[in-house]
Amino acid sequence: MNRIDRKFAALKEQGEKALIPFVTAGDPDLETTEKLVPAMLGAGADLVEIGVPFSDPVAEGPVIQKASRRALDSGTTLVKIFGMVRRLREKTDEPLLLMMYLNSIFRFGTERFCSLCEETGVDGVIVPDMPYEERGEIQGAADRHGVVPIRMVAPTSHERIQMIASSAKGFLYCVSSTGVTGMRSRFTTDFSGFFGAVRKYAKVPCAVGFGISNPEQAGKMAAYCDGAIVGSAIVKIVEREGRNAVPAVASFVRSLKAGVTGAPGSAPNG
Repeated sequence: MNRIDRKFAALKEQGEKALIPFVTAGDPDLETTEKLVPAMLGAGADLVEIGVPFSDPVAEGPVIQKASRRALDSGTTLVKIFGMVRRLREKTDEPLLLMMYLNSIFRFGTERFCSLCEETGVDGVIVPDMPYEERGEIQGAADRHGVVPIRMVAPTSHERIQMIASSAKGFLYCVSSTGVTGMRSRFTTDFSGFFGAVRKYAKVPCAVGFGISNPEQAGKMAAYCDGAIVGSAIVKIVEREGRNAVPAVASFVRSLKAGVTGAPGSAPNG
């Protein structure tokens, strides 16, 4: 059982929902990111997504696009991110995931990438621009090195939900609404219908992301599934506070965890 499975099993036993924050690696620099990850875990985060900056992040809204640009301008590379994860593993055994684009994996070398994930302690990878039908591009190498590719499913997936959800491992990343990442004031998705379809086929926990920007939204979203993913709202704090962002991010994560903890229902899957 990998760290992701262990974490969701422990949360299920405790009747809790997962909080999964996201931060862009290298924004404003890797030293700050290396402080942010343990601070978020200490404030109640259960898993952490580390975004690998990319020059054309098609699934991201302007907040994370600008963070990617700042990170690249500060000299952030995938090799340096692996070095950071290696150091983080001396401080934490909680699940760490990379969120990145397929071209970055191809350019780095798929086998080399998955091998370094195993070596440094990366538990899973989220690739938002990889269609389910192209999962074979990384699946073999991922399986050889114990890396979990996290599947993504959206309200627009319709008849593909069964195919995607039934084969998911680790957890299923449920996209809250169409479009790119970014903070939203309201959601128009029929979540009861969407998660009803997802739960019919998913054999793993489900977490919802894209647009969650405050503790109230996190709690409402987590009520439908097993956890909430929050990205742009955290990245916005880092943009504002820069190298001094750690206390503000930790405080915000603490409030998000309180919101998720207050979500009704318990995690039935996993």
